[in-house]
Amino acid sequence: MTAPVDPRRSWELPAPGQLSRTAELEPLVTRVLAPNPSPMTLDGTNTYVVGAPGGGQAVLVDPGPDDAAHLAAVEEVLAARDAQVVGVLVTHHHGDHAEAALPWAARFGVTVAASAPEVAGTGGRLLEHGERVELAGTVLDVVGTPGHCSDHLAFRLESGAVLVGDHVLGRGTSVVTHPEGDVLAYLDSLRRVHDLGPSALYCGHGPELTEDVGAVLDFYAAHRAYREWQLVDALLPGAQTVEELVAHVYAEVPREVWPAAAQSTRATLAKLSAQGQVVRGAGDSWRVA
Repeated sequence: MTAPVDPRRSWELPAPGQLSRTAELEPLVTRVLAPNPSPMTLDGTNTYVVGAPGGGQAVLVDPGPDDAAHLAAVEEVLAARDAQVVGVLVTHHHGDHAEAALPWAARFGVTVAASAPEVAGTGGRLLEHGERVELAGTVLDVVGTPGHCSDHLAFRLESGAVLVGDHVLGRGTSVVTHPEGDVLAYLDSLRRVHDLGPSALYCGHGPELTEDVGAVLDFYAAHRAYREWQLVDALLPGAQTVEELVAHVYAEVPREVWPAAAQSTRATLAKLSAQGQVVRGAGDSWRVA
């Protein structure tokens, strides 16, 4: 099986570490980059300020880390838009997206809306797929996108762009966390977002994707199929541990992200096991069924 080609290779995207601190993506949306770069967060977490231009209101999507400098940058954008915060939305519970949700909501005197009760907090709003959030002079459609983790959501804007959190990254591919992640759910979520026909993908990390986003979603699905093939192929000669599989399948990936690769590997093995293709052996080893 041939490795799929990432269509973004031919795009003119900012180099790693060169993403601008703030960017107006469209009249509805300004992106603010949090100062938490890492191998997992890429340039940092993208916080989105969303609201109808001139309306005097805004919603914060994925406030990210509870960092004073990041809060100051977000407040600077709010001042430039002459807007007050009327709500906080969160795509999922991971700290690099949700840590600031409750403290910032308290600061601005608003509530949090999310899929997970622990993120929304007491008095917060619990969101489900198919709901509509009408705030700040605009409408955001809630799109259930479990897979990266169980409580993951995306938000479709009136412009057709989709705020995808960690479901799709601006660079590379997303991790299917284990044990909370689920590969089958992730693939279903990819199809769900694809069916929306998004005009752009505003990612939780990395640059926004505004060209052929359908091709990116197709690549993501093909990449997951390729990883499955690699794992089964690696197990044909005999049983291997997850550590050995990661070293083989992710040999071209920097070792600093191997722990995350191990999570995706375990999630993929769980899918293959449920389908009867592999079985677990002694300890942490796996073999072809």
